[in-house]
Amino acid sequence: MSADEAVSRLRSGMKVGIGGWGSRRKPMALVRALLRSPVTDLTVVSCGGPDVGMLAAAGRIRRLVAAFVTLDSVPLEPHYRAAREGGTLALAELDEAMFLSGLRAAAERLPFLPVRAGLGSDVMRVNPGLRTVTSPYEDEETLVAVPALRLDAALVHVNRADRLGNGQYLGPDPYFDDLFCAAADTAYLSCERIVDTAELTKAGPPQSLLVRRHTVTGVIEAPDGAHFTSCVPDYGRDEAFQKRYATTPWPLFAARYLDGGDEAAYRAAVADDRERGGA
Repeated sequence: MSADEAVSRLRSGMKVGIGGWGSRRKPMALVRALLRSPVTDLTVVSCGGPDVGMLAAAGRIRRLVAAFVTLDSVPLEPHYRAAREGGTLALAELDEAMFLSGLRAAAERLPFLPVRAGLGSDVMRVNPGLRTVTSPYEDEETLVAVPALRLDAALVHVNRADRLGNGQYLGPDPYFDDLFCAAADTAYLSCERIVDTAELTKAGPPQSLLVRRHTVTGVIEAPDGAHFTSCVPDYGRDEAFQKRYATTPWPLFAARYLDGGDEAAYRAAVADDRERGGA
């Protein structure tokens, strides 16, 4: 399916997980399609980068569940920061291990998973809804009961996929993309290129076959679909464009790059910038 077809299945008020990590392998073509849609009032679950920044700047996020929001080379995502300072979204900030456990619990259809992470820290103070449990065994240890991060939908991006929904990453890190898909009722997998299933086994080792077809609802071929974040080894982060994004007032950025009506218009605007030397 296309990115717009995938997003047409989303509804306002949903809990949506977005894969990738910071400004790395984010499903930006799907995020841009989401920004072109009327969908709003979202709970977003993400190891946040420009996906969170853009959706927050556009007023689409009601609540965010995240361990961080960063552009990597720009430590704090500026549009997210503006939204937080303006009080336009609620935040549930979790330790990264708690975030991982919440996704694992949802993927395994458990109500929670017990972890030590968070104990003795302000994570418990800023998340007063978190509960602890006592081990039923001899140790009787007190642990944090991290609730399952069950998702209505997940959006992820990988290097290669087949038409059945098997997804392959070729970069250095799987991030949590497989767990996002397994934790969701529906999952939409964009990729740089759709290939035959047999080609997936030639491009990398078996462990690179990250996303399993039974967790995927739709596959979207989206070349440069992670731009301006990185999608190693296909391409690195577009640092010049990211700097432009981070320093441009949101209304001007949106008018230039997101209001063209489709992904082709976005690509044309980026290409025009390159032809003009990044102006």
